[in-house]
Amino acid sequence: MTEQEIRKYLRQMQEEDSQTALRKFYDLCFDRFFRIAYYYLKTEEWAQEVVLDVFMKIWEKRESLHTIANLEDYFFITVKNAALNYLEKEQRRKNSTEELSDTVPGQEYSPEETLITEELFSHYVKALDRLPERCREIFIRIREEKQSYAQVAKELGISTNTVDVQLQKAVIRLQDILSRYLNTDED
Repeated sequence: MTEQEIRKYLRQMQEEDSQTALRKFYDLCFDRFFRIAYYYLKTEEWAQEVVLDVFMKIWEKRESLHTIANLEDYFFITVKNAALNYLEKEQRRKNSTEELSDTVPGQEYSPEETLITEELFSHYVKALDRLPERCREIFIRIREEKQSYAQVAKELGISTNTVDVQLQKAVIRLQDILSRYLNTDED
């Protein structure tokens, strides 16, 4: 995989909206992307899913890829982050399912209840994905990873006030997006 070839395909994708160039880029990079994803996920199916998502994101961002100085580092980080995000989502899904089954000891949940829980979790994950990247990152760090405002501010190089504002935006947006699924008013 040479950077010159990659840049040629990216330029064709950008200037010509060439899906043929995307296909050649895919053929050139798939194995490397897959190995990176598999290293983190240890599951072929998940790694393939992550890599396909990465290629979709590359296609969507084709207009701005020419400005990236080091494409090899960019793609490595993109695949790595996508794999880690996928792991995080799977862990949250697993934890929510375990919490549901741990709520009442000895009580088994019906397939319908399990399906509803999984569906609600799926909506939550999709809602999280719709948040702006910085908003989502701050929300996850504070609400799910239980980091302090000060710790998040320091790691991201922003003020604690900015962390608070971004968290509030995330909560409001999530409430707006999820409100239609959480509405319990039945007439």
